[in-house]
Amino acid sequence: MGIQDIIEGKRQWRAHVARVKALPPDYQIVYQEMQRYFFKVGPVDLADGNLLPELVDFFEEGVAAGKGVLELIGDDVAAFADGLIKDSRTYADAYQESLSTKPGADGK
Repeated sequence: MGIQDIIEGKRQWRAHVARVKALPPDYQIVYQEMQRYFFKVGPVDLADGNLLPELVDFFEEGVAAGKGVLELIGDDVAAFADGLIKDSRTYADAYQESLSTKPGADGK
């Protein structure tokens, strides 16, 4: 990764953050909680994927339609977040795999 890639990545992230800040406060709160959750347990390829930008797209469409964030995603924010990453390899999966491949992991 060269310096230009780093600069472009920062530029894209700043534009993303600006889009989030343009959302209504209730959307921002839900987005930030979901982002925190994804960074903690979410997909291994989160940084390379489109999950967060697509989530902002979805939220922007909800705002344009005049819907509240919970009307858009439902009352269970955690279930919605889990649904978005259900088919993705997570850090928890990677950790479990690392434990099962260590010598003596089978109890012997």
